[in-house]
Amino acid sequence: MGTEFAAAKDRLATARGDVAVNRLGWLAEQGIGQVARLPHTVKILLEDLLRRAGTRDVSDEDVRALADWPAPAPRTNVAFMPARVLMQDFTGVPAVVDLAAMRSAMARAGGDPERVNPLVDVDLIIDHSVQVDLFRSPQAYQANIEWEYRRNGERYALLRWAQQAFDGVRVVPPGAGICHQVNLEHLGKVVTTKDGEAFPDTLVGTDSHTTMINGLGVLGWGVGGIEAEAAMLGQPMLLPQPIVVGVRVSGALPAGTTATDLVLTLTQMLRAHGVVGKFVEFFGPGCST
Repeated sequence: MGTEFAAAKDRLATARGDVAVNRLGWLAEQGIGQVARLPHTVKILLEDLLRRAGTRDVSDEDVRALADWPAPAPRTNVAFMPARVLMQDFTGVPAVVDLAAMRSAMARAGGDPERVNPLVDVDLIIDHSVQVDLFRSPQAYQANIEWEYRRNGERYALLRWAQQAFDGVRVVPPGAGICHQVNLEHLGKVVTTKDGEAFPDTLVGTDSHTTMINGLGVLGWGVGGIEAEAAMLGQPMLLPQPIVVGVRVSGALPAGTTATDLVLTLTQMLRAHGVVGKFVEFFGPGCST
């Protein structure tokens, strides 16, 4: 399919070579929407649609509708495709089994099983099988890791096989840390590249704490296992027209107040205002204190 937005693609010179980018500013130059005034969250979603305009899932009308945010549109769904999927071992094992079953079905049908692969990158972090057998000892860490491998050898062998069998599957072994810590410190890219094209790093994860990655400016949230598998196989997530709530932060925390106190207070305030299923953006002078 063709698209009127092909001209939005441009080249950007970086220290690692030129990359293709999709310029939201091009939309403004054509008089489409008021891109400069859009919330950051909507800009990320808009770039995703602009990059995939003219494909099976995104029409030019979809791009125009979101660029006109918050104006209502006849079609209110946004076909969002995350850049990657984050899983831990409890949800990752069923997903790998499903992929293996699809390969078996492909082989039985006379097709090439190697064609069955995730269409977006998958980060699978093994961290949900920890049991503490030894503590208060310098040998505790190594001993607990060895017990973990013995207890979960069959599952871990399957995940190790998946990493070498499927394209785009990266497995982080046990002992590396909690999945969200690993995601924040090692996997989150802010800007990612694929096939010579640079775009915002986004993700969905099979854990409610996936939203921690938003602290880096990476858009991500938790989903169920079926939704994550659908995204892995190239099915976009249909989101309602995004509602963005802005929180202006001013002043400074008093002495003795912790970050936990701040977060719990904000959570209480947002719940009191019925902020559920919405994007939240923070701004104001208090964000830097």
